[in-house]
Amino acid sequence: MIDVRNVVHRYAGQSVPALSGISLHVREGSLFGLLGPNGSGKTTLISILTGILRSNEGRVQIGGLEMPAKARAVQQFLSLVPQENAFYPTLTIAENLRFFASVQNIPTTVQPSRIEEALHSTGLSNATGLRADRLSGGMKRRLSIALGLLNRPRLLFLDEPTVGIDPQSRQFLLDAIKRINAGGTTVVYCSHYMEEVEYLCDEVAILDHGRVLKQ
Repeated sequence: MIDVRNVVHRYAGQSVPALSGISLHVREGSLFGLLGPNGSGKTTLISILTGILRSNEGRVQIGGLEMPAKARAVQQFLSLVPQENAFYPTLTIAENLRFFASVQNIPTTVQPSRIEEALHSTGLSNATGLRADRLSGGMKRRLSIALGLLNRPRLLFLDEPTVGIDPQSRQFLLDAIKRINAGGTTVVYCSHYMEEVEYLCDEVAILDHGRVLKQ
């Protein structure tokens, strides 16, 4: 699903590259862990893999397609749930889902079923009328993941999805991610929590200082 060869990325004005010759392989259907401390390069790598950034050097293929040349095509079958919640706080859960389904150009005929699938996967079916700004931290993260499932992604990136939430919500999210992967979605899970990666992932790459220490 993902093939990365010798990727280097330098931010403007920085003498030390954020990524220094990253190479890794993610097989289709896996629940792949990117483990590393804050500042290790995880978010930069995800940004390159999703077409947000361009690498300075190296080669990236997603689903057999070259990045960034085929970024538009790749973005049709992947989804990214970023570290920060990305939804409208004054809208309800249902209103957010309907809005983002429209933004993603999901046909109106299938929007209700896509929304119901996302709600079911994240355990939000009984909370659709709640305003997003009144949700607990754990429910906000569930909403973010629900939004990321609307396009039925073949490839789902989750960037530190459990930071700042309570233990019960954390366990619910981890189990939900397992179910999403079991349904056929390739998941790339980024975290600095070793115990989460051990619990979830069948393959792991350890990053530090912009390098893969082990895969």
